[in-house]
Amino acid sequence: LMSDDQAALDWRHMLDKNASSRFYQSLPANFTDKFLLTRALTHRSYLNENRAVVEDNQRLEFLGDAILAYIVAEWLYNHFPEQKEGFLTKMRSALVHTEQLAFFARKIDLGSALLLGKGEEQAGGRDRTAILCDAFEALIAAIYLGTDIQTVKDFFYPMIESQIDTILQNHTEEDPKSILQEWSQAQGYASPVYFLERETGPDHDKVFEVSVSVDGKELAQGTGGSKQLAEKAAASAAIRKLGLRE
Repeated sequence: LMSDDQAALDWRHMLDKNASSRFYQSLPANFTDKFLLTRALTHRSYLNENRAVVEDNQRLEFLGDAILAYIVAEWLYNHFPEQKEGFLTKMRSALVHTEQLAFFARKIDLGSALLLGKGEEQAGGRDRTAILCDAFEALIAAIYLGTDIQTVKDFFYPMIESQIDTILQNHTEEDPKSILQEWSQAQGYASPVYFLERETGPDHDKVFEVSVSVDGKELAQGTGGSKQLAEKAAASAAIRKLGLRE
């Protein structure tokens, strides 16, 4: 394990060189364990290049995954008392999906605080979806171990509440991309083609605009906080235009 002195050194390094104030300001006020935070932010590529560090964030990631599954399930259970198990399961999967957790990580600028190896840093690791998702899970575990489950809920529940309407819109019905693809194939056309028209906004709050075309003809456009959500929005607009859904 890293010594407390090493953890404190890494903390100062992150604060001075990389991490934005937005990330540190987003952390719970009662979470003060620098050792746990440093561990949560340590990617395996950093471990490979720094002999003084003997563990990355993968064990914390394992614990954080379980904690998120529990608190999301509890939130959904309490907020949708009339919904059946199938709906709750689908919503939980959407909220803890890799891309969704990476979205939450970007919102708090977690990527700026990551400890990465030089190669991963140069390859754009600070904004890599899988790395951000894993680090967010590790951060959840670190907050839990350094405080308590209520602190984790107070930290994460506002994120759920800010996104639940979008998630409901995109996940309660059958996947619009699948509907559009089935229609396209039934007409004898190739699969729909999605094209990123533009992206706007800062890194932590980007908006993507995507168009969808079938048989070389653009049908519709859609926007979203990720390419995946924008593609779904474009597909939804296309199937409404085609009269496949009211």
